[in-house]
Amino acid sequence: QVQLVESGGGLVQPGGSLRLSCAASGSIFSLYAMGWYRQAPGKQRELVAAITNGGTTNYADSVKGRFTISRDNAKNTVFLQMNSLKPEDTAVYYCNLHYVLSKTDYWGQGTQVTVSS
Repeated sequence: QVQLVESGGGLVQPGGSLRLSCAASGSIFSLYAMGWYRQAPGKQRELVAAITNGGTTNYADSVKGRFTISRDNAKNTVFLQMNSLKPEDTAVYYCNLHYVLSKTDYWGQGTQVTVSS
């Protein structure tokens, strides 16, 4: 019922920046949080950043001070501004929508972020 489409990934040199976008469509209810996860080759998927419907944010320690998550509630869209990128940030980044009441998760298709010189 809910579809998430990410965009904005690509190849960037260390120290560069990227801005990821995720647009949600379909039957979307009001009480939900959105976030970004990433999965590098051979590693477990991890939470990068999340934001509640009230605007409260949470970041992984590894990205604090470098990444910023934001959302446009009217457009059901979440963004991830990534600055000072490091090679260790290389991963497939997935958008997530989490319904609070039912604890149901929806996932985007993923977008590749590669940080390399």
